Amino acid sequence: MTLIELDDFPLPLFNEDEEAQHGLPPNGRRIKDLMLSHQGFLISSPEYNSSISGLLKNTIDWASRPVPGEAPLACFMNKVAVLMSASPGALGGLRGLVHVRAIFGNIGTLVLPGTISIPKAMDAFDEDGSLRDKRQQATAERLGADLAEVLRKLNP
Repeated sequence: MTLIELDDFPLPLFNEDEEAQHGLPPNGRRIKDLMLSHQGFLISSPEYNSSISGLLKNTIDWASRPVPGEAPLACFMNKVAVLMSASPGALGGLRGLVHVRAIFGNIGTLVLPGTISIPKAMDAFDEDGSLRDKRQQATAERLGADLAEVLRKLNP
């Protein structure tokens, strides 16, 4: 398992003119290599204006770009993902995860049905990052365990 923060991989906004002129940015290659080296993803994403964050969408767009000798969408195809969100709103980011699920499903990633959305996120976490609500904490841990179990079954 590799824990990443997308802020650690700054990327220019994706557009094909930028790509044609400069190619895949070094951080795009780094994140793509990390994704290629893993069988699945546990994605925790905020919701921005009822949708996916621009940072996550931009990362997906750069990672999706084909490079010579690599199958299309290689870092997404036949991978498995589970989704989580946290938001200051009452729905905890649930609306944004609908879009995240659709995007990953359309680019070849099997998204497991379980999810968790944490409302009022500014009050939901302890100093150590764990959830104050023990049921929510157990659900988040179970989703990670479910992802690991599916990956073990698919990749014995």
